[in-house]
Amino acid sequence: MEKSYLKLIENNKKWVKEQTDKDPKFFTDLANGQTPEYLWIGCSDSRVPANEITGTKPGEVFVHRNIANMVVHIDMNLLSVLSYAVEVLKVKHIIVCGHYGCGGVIAAMGNKQYGLIDNWLRHIKDVYRFNALELDAIQDETERARRFVEVNVMEQVRDLSKTSIVQNAWNNDQPLHVHGWVYDLNDGLIKDLGVTFTCTKDLHTVYHLDEK
Repeated sequence: MEKSYLKLIENNKKWVKEQTDKDPKFFTDLANGQTPEYLWIGCSDSRVPANEITGTKPGEVFVHRNIANMVVHIDMNLLSVLSYAVEVLKVKHIIVCGHYGCGGVIAAMGNKQYGLIDNWLRHIKDVYRFNALELDAIQDETERARRFVEVNVMEQVRDLSKTSIVQNAWNNDQPLHVHGWVYDLNDGLIKDLGVTFTCTKDLHTVYHLDEK
């Protein structure tokens, strides 16, 4: 049991051989730099790996993950990733991807104490409060949780678009689209929620920032 982690090293060796057999220049090309077109903001859940579920290769997706794919404006980790992705890598698409059955979202629907993470869950609870009229009207708890996952993603798309990082890109005519998706663990399919922000006009004017 204590040495189960060693299989990861063995798996790595097999993976390296598979990649170099297919493309001898695979790692040389990767080492020369990255030009991803996408920034993925997803949940930390081990069942939702960005590259695997989108069929993308190393170097194609820049990734940030946290509990319940949240965009918290005082989260320096998230903001640092966002800044680098938008201002340096010049990604063209930012995807917020939640997933049905998200433990963070389900925990935020209840009142149980979990410890330190309660401070993080409070941000998710705020999303519920914003959408309480719709969510409270859903009698089936499973369906309510699924809808909560969706509205949470939508709210995070809005929150991303409120940041100075994203708005400055738009103000500088940098092509940037912010999308909201949900992954279904039951069938492996991604659902596009049809929420895409492409400019400051997609936001309420109170959130608009003047150009520098």
